[in-house]
Amino acid sequence: MARRYVLEDQVGHLLRRAHQRATQIFLETFEDAGLTPTQWAALARLGEAGAASQNHLGRLTAMDPATVQGVVQRLEKRGLVDREPDPDDRRRTRLKLSAAGAELVAKHTADGARVTARTLEPLTDEEAESFLALLRKLA
Repeated sequence: MARRYVLEDQVGHLLRRAHQRATQIFLETFEDAGLTPTQWAALARLGEAGAASQNHLGRLTAMDPATVQGVVQRLEKRGLVDREPDPDDRRRTRLKLSAAGAELVAKHTADGARVTARTLEPLTDEEAESFLALLRKLA
């Protein structure tokens, strides 16, 4: 006998709902910063890396080229990201946090961790650890 298809039991549906929860918590937490999750990811990665080409930043944040290009353009418009010549390749530029971008990252890094904590709140510490490990396997 074939199993009945129940939407609420499907991985895509559950991941989408979990993503909606995480996004809503992110938007509430970062409301004052006026950042999207992808913009925050780019800023946080540049904060970690120091500088990166746009292509490399896309790989570091798992964004396709068109998405990372739009994200970078918006961050540049806000004065949060600067371009500098790549010392290893004069044809290329690297992205780095501006002073305002570095200040924003420093101010909101703890908020990023709070988003994760709030998103995982319904889980025990052990469940949260297992859940994150399983998501890493899927990613």
